[in-house]
Amino acid sequence: MAKRTRAVEAVAAIYHEILSYAPSHDHFGEHSVAELGLDADAVLKTLVVQHERDLALCLVPVSKRLSLKAAAHALGWKNAELADPGRAQRATGYIIGGISPLGTLTALRTLIDAPCAALPTVTVSGGQRGLSISLAPSDLARLTGAEFVQLGV
Repeated sequence: MAKRTRAVEAVAAIYHEILSYAPSHDHFGEHSVAELGLDADAVLKTLVVQHERDLALCLVPVSKRLSLKAAAHALGWKNAELADPGRAQRATGYIIGGISPLGTLTALRTLIDAPCAALPTVTVSGGQRGLSISLAPSDLARLTGAEFVQLGV
């Protein structure tokens, strides 16, 4: 039976699949891809970015790096940097390596790498290490209020 996290609760009314695997303590995205045997282009890492007092979520495939310049541009910010881990954890309510774009404590503007919109499914963290959720990218965007923009390099 799947653990009940806020992320799992957020997808209860839509078609999704819960995936469990042995958690790791680093290289979280790469580890989940290896453990679950998934395509690294369809597994999204959730990165919290900041500009001054503002925070946002950027979802990019494990196979790519986030362009902070592209993220800042899409958010209308002068620049962006990865948020301090403690600040990211407080804003989302999730620990590093288990940050999900679903069910965050604070509603944050969310961006998803544009090529992901064409995939049949994407996989995101389920709100804790070792737990993932696979769902349609359109459902992910609807549930998080996300925009699809070019973010990955």
